Amino acid sequence: MTPKTEFNCLPTIIGSMPQTDAKEACSLVAKYLPDLPAWPQLPKRHLENMYVQFSEGFPGIVLEGDKAYVERSADFDSRLEQLYNADAENDPANYGISTEYAAGLHAFLALKEKHPKMVKGQTTGPITWGLMVTDREQRGILYDDLLAEALAKFLRLKAMWQERFLRQIAPDTIIFVDEPYLTSLGTAFVTIPNEQVTTLLEVVLSGITGLKGVHCCGSTDWSLLLKSSTDILSFDTYNYADSLGCYPAEVKAFVERGGSIAWGIIPNEEDTVARESLGSLNDRLGEAMAPFTLDGLPFKQLVAQSLLTPSCTLASLSDEASVRALELLSELSARVRSKYSL
Repeated sequence: MTPKTEFNCLPTIIGSMPQTDAKEACSLVAKYLPDLPAWPQLPKRHLENMYVQFSEGFPGIVLEGDKAYVERSADFDSRLEQLYNADAENDPANYGISTEYAAGLHAFLALKEKHPKMVKGQTTGPITWGLMVTDREQRGILYDDLLAEALAKFLRLKAMWQERFLRQIAPDTIIFVDEPYLTSLGTAFVTIPNEQVTTLLEVVLSGITGLKGVHCCGSTDWSLLLKSSTDILSFDTYNYADSLGCYPAEVKAFVERGGSIAWGIIPNEEDTVARESLGSLNDRLGEAMAPFTLDGLPFKQLVAQSLLTPSCTLASLSDEASVRALELLSELSARVRSKYSL
């Protein structure tokens, strides 16, 4: 974990947005998130869902529509060897993300002119990617020991490449590892031991030299992430505040050793965004934070070591509702920062 960073409740996003025009999406990010912009993932575009988007270059990868699977083709072994060599040499040059797979990432380079001090990127995590990318029998490659090790190294190189790419825009970066399927740990759907989860996740995180975060948009065993090397824990505060509230001691220890919490307080459902107000969200955020101060963690310290985000993807919203969510996010951050003179 890197030394403590005081974000002071700056706003940023998880990544995905509903727009299909990359320049439009980047303009919205620049307008509402000038201090910590994140490149927009645009899953309504071809090749940009969170599984396919990071598949480019994996040995044996085959795309069919919005799905990806692995086939042990004739050159599979040689490409696997190339992957292991690149990982050993910390050389992500052949594992980048092209414009075809991430138009928003490449359009994001225009933000160089605005000189942000820090920018955020994101990649799909090894558990989620390994479950949704399958073999020909529709079995997640996470359950193949060889492919599980390879996919972690592959995503490590993807994160490393992305971090270097983003430093063309700003000297400081955050890379989030998005792991929605951590909500399924301990169920019949994800039958892997916690030790393997931790090992694979740490492989990916080890490729990130700047700040690193992990996002999960549901309830999970938060102790696994709070004890990891991540600098930022990101969670759906709007719907699952109580789930993190079950780990007060672990959260306190995480914050005291320099960790930050990204509070996903802005809802991502159409009717809920329309119903909520700045005041109601401010109250909800305060209620979510309050339990962690009962054992001596100063509220102002918690606020200082926090980010504010949507609960998860904004791609589930209409274009108009996504703008409203960004407005609420920006306004809530300004209110909190003003109240605590941050």
